[in-house]
Amino acid sequence: MDDFQLLESLNHWTWWAFGVVLVILEILAPGAVFVWLGIAAGIMGFVALIGPGMSWEVQITLFAVLSVVSVVAGRMYVRRHPTHTEDTGLNRRGEQYIGRLFTLDEPIVNGNGKMVIDDTTWKIEGEDLPAGTRVKVTGVSGVLLQVETA
Repeated sequence: MDDFQLLESLNHWTWWAFGVVLVILEILAPGAVFVWLGIAAGIMGFVALIGPGMSWEVQITLFAVLSVVSVVAGRMYVRRHPTHTEDTGLNRRGEQYIGRLFTLDEPIVNGNGKMVIDDTTWKIEGEDLPAGTRVKVTGVSGVLLQVETA
């Protein structure tokens, strides 16, 4: 039996099925690569449909070239059209507290203190104030909230 018998039977249906498998793989393991390879396989399916007598070596080589072109074009498209999210404060949780008022649970001593907001204890900095004082969050520096008397 010929070792390349499976490769010699490549046709447009094979490429389209391979493209669908790659797109499903992208859904299961998102990384924005398999989708571009799936698109290349789909295009290769149309090429194989137009040129049915193409050898498997040419088909594999053309798929490799189409894959590189597809991935490069996809990355260029994603760079030019970035995804905008509703939550612009993603990974900047402290910024959502700017402008809000809170009551100090503990005093601010030597410019530093702690304050519980929702389910998190935040380090705060500001002028020395006793516990029970109403403060307003005016800024964020990393994980440190900056406060002033409200």
